[in-house]
Amino acid sequence: MKHVTYAQKSLLVGDEAADTLAPYSALLAKHHSGDTVTLSAYDADGDDVEATVVLDQGTNLMAESTHSSIPEPDNAEAVRVMREKMMALSSPPLAQPMAVQIPDALEELEV
Repeated sequence: MKHVTYAQKSLLVGDEAADTLAPYSALLAKHHSGDTVTLSAYDADGDDVEATVVLDQGTNLMAESTHSSIPEPDNAEAVRVMREKMMALSSPPLAQPMAVQIPDALEELEV
């Protein structure tokens, strides 16, 4: 488990979510982009919360280890999506040629 500090709030999330969120935030900033990520977390009072984090060039985010014994919240889907988007930013797909369609009028002229 890790404390993620964002916007003067500290949230407790699983290691994998925290370890993906920080580099994703950095990669978005590098590409002058932004995104929102919703994570299941525990707030400062230990309550279950859904936290939506806005990531962009101005994001100040810190992930810090903790020795909490409570079970990690499930963020498998959020981690999967962040990793998928990180891959797309890091290795964009190659450009593909567009299919060229010959207008009917040109076909009649046998060009």
